[in-house]
Amino acid sequence: MFLKRLRLTLDMIKFEHSVFALPFALTGALLAFRESGFHSPNSWWTVLWIVVAMVGARSAAMAFNRLVDAEIDARNPRTKIRHIPAGALSRTFCWGFTLAASALFLFAAWELNSLCFRLAPVALGVVFAYSFTKRFTHLSHIVLGFALGIAPAAAWIAVRGSLDPRILWLTAAVTFWTAGFDIIYSCQDYEFDCDLQLYSVPRLVGIGKALIVARCLHVLMIASLLMLVRQLQLGMLSVAGVAAIAGLLIYEHGIVKADDLSRVNAAFFTMNGWVSVLFFVFWATDILLIHQHV
Repeated sequence: MFLKRLRLTLDMIKFEHSVFALPFALTGALLAFRESGFHSPNSWWTVLWIVVAMVGARSAAMAFNRLVDAEIDARNPRTKIRHIPAGALSRTFCWGFTLAASALFLFAAWELNSLCFRLAPVALGVVFAYSFTKRFTHLSHIVLGFALGIAPAAAWIAVRGSLDPRILWLTAAVTFWTAGFDIIYSCQDYEFDCDLQLYSVPRLVGIGKALIVARCLHVLMIASLLMLVRQLQLGMLSVAGVAAIAGLLIYEHGIVKADDLSRVNAAFFTMNGWVSVLFFVFWATDILLIHQHV
């Protein structure tokens, strides 16, 4: 029975979508290792605990979001089949899962270094706070983006024990990227958000203009990545990775129209999965190849 509920919970939080943010966190770690000349002790253990921390934080945040939004989800035709409103999972079990995932995150932060552990409650506060933002601010998409965007900066701290302001360009890139695709995704709930007076960019400016805002955010993402390339003096493979991401984003925006949202899921899930994976492949290869030739 427990294993069945655990499986349902992992399905509820879309555990497999950890792929969205994890590659950016791992890239942040690789960039930090690069700065230390790849001489950091216990580097593989550090990477392992970064992955554990990422999975723990995201799992806790997603489960918390489903709990906080359960009543709203029950009223939305698109989300009323989710596990809590549909009765497939109890609130008690989901609260227990949230606490367990949070504890796993805190333990991983403790295993990394003292600064990570001190900042861990702040990180949890950020990712939990997002769940309430659609009730009072149209900037909820930016808050979600920042919740994911802190991952590469956190990974840098995990490796170096301190924060380098340059890595914040990657935080900015992930923030703009996530906010952009979240705006696209939220276009599906435009009428529902208007009816319940929930805050979102589509409700504020309409679907057509919201898609333009999403494009602008993704332009800012590309600009932030190019600034990071310049700041850290990365190679042409990193630039090629940015170009590949730009191409994917252009395609993503091309398949979503204000009068045709039928391909939103393809844009949201498939294309953004490719964005994060290709980003990591190009940048990791660049970082590691340069290291081998130094």
